[in-house]
Amino acid sequence: MKLYNINDPICYSFRLLCVLVAEKMLKVPEHQVAGHIAKDGKLGPLVDDRGRFYKPLQGDARGENEAKFYESFSSNKNVPDHIRGYFPVYHGVQLAEASDGSGKLPHMVLEDVVSGYVKPSVMDVKIGSRTWYPDVSEEYFNKCIKKDSATTTVSLGFRVSGLKIFDCQESRFWRPDKRVVLAYKVDGARMALRKFVSSNPSADSVPDCAYASEVYGGSNGILAKLLELKAWFETQTLYHFNSCSILMVYENDSGGDDERRAQVKLVDFAHVLDGNGVIDHNFFGGLCSFIKFIQDILESSDNRCENGH
Repeated sequence: MKLYNINDPICYSFRLLCVLVAEKMLKVPEHQVAGHIAKDGKLGPLVDDRGRFYKPLQGDARGENEAKFYESFSSNKNVPDHIRGYFPVYHGVQLAEASDGSGKLPHMVLEDVVSGYVKPSVMDVKIGSRTWYPDVSEEYFNKCIKKDSATTTVSLGFRVSGLKIFDCQESRFWRPDKRVVLAYKVDGARMALRKFVSSNPSADSVPDCAYASEVYGGSNGILAKLLELKAWFETQTLYHFNSCSILMVYENDSGGDDERRAQVKLVDFAHVLDGNGVIDHNFFGGLCSFIKFIQDILESSDNRCENGH
């Protein structure tokens, strides 16, 4: 995929988007579960109070690649309208004060997926049996191979990258340490997906899967959305989504109704390549494997996780 050079004068339309974000109060996202986090003086995403997510362009080709993908995807008439809803809305690139205090830097301005949720449970799942792709550097290849092999990426075709769940029994959020999450094997990934829809995720007892039918099941549940994505990936040859994630979100604050507002979004497009007429078998295979795990939870006896498996 051809990359943007932000300093290239021919990228006029791109640079027009780089306008100053002035007089906006940006803050660290409260419910970010994976990726670079803006804390302890580090560079990371920020959010405003208008439902927008400011992701700094990474200094190497990754940031330009991701902006290029959003520009391409937003204008690609071959993408079905019902599929666009599974991607964050893109608002261009703007200058904003960086979280690390380094001054104003270009940020991609995206939809803040969890904006409007009061007590969201969030999970980030990286899809695919490999995160590397042809023509990457040897250093990046070795880095990917090491991480893919140490997690469930190779064995399952996906890995849990991060999660934060509202524990309704304890009335607090529960979030396992990142090192614990990345150490998940098959049973750990399965347990995480069960805890995600349980009222007792932080307890040592067996997760009750109390919300499985509401969140994973139903015509507006996560499984139905994943199956709709699967149908598109069976034939789409526009892009290859290397090292992309599926973000799952639902609400734990009923606010007078029982609507869970289950949501699925694809995120992280720094390594997307043109499909060149070829099906994205890596993402498609991982998605199918992930769907099977969700289906197994729904089909388990009475939506309860007997015996922990």
